[in-house]
Amino acid sequence: MVVHLTVPAAATEHETAWQGADPGHAVAVSGQVSQAGFVVSKAVGNAVIRNTVKRRLRHLAAERLAGLPAGATVVVRALPQAASASYEQLGRDLDAALAAALKRDPGQASRRRSTGGKS
Repeated sequence: MVVHLTVPAAATEHETAWQGADPGHAVAVSGQVSQAGFVVSKAVGNAVIRNTVKRRLRHLAAERLAGLPAGATVVVRALPQAASASYEQLGRDLDAALAAALKRDPGQASRRRSTGGKS
């Protein structure tokens, strides 16, 4: 599973700071709602399997949106292994992917542009 996280540039450090030691509680800013989108390609399986994976991910992401910075946009791309993963495993994978996305430097995303295969 791959997660891309975008935090609005207007968010200040205070708005995206965590309260206490538990990263599950983010500071809420009125008017800014976090959103999630899902990409489940045909590589995952047939339509029934893709929709099952998408429904599971939608439910799992809804539970975790409150823990994201205000106004964040999350895109979750399911890999083919998601078709055979249990609900619990998808939850663990989503948690790990979100944690990794939150640890990345927010300014790094704008610098990471394709250079046509050159590093």
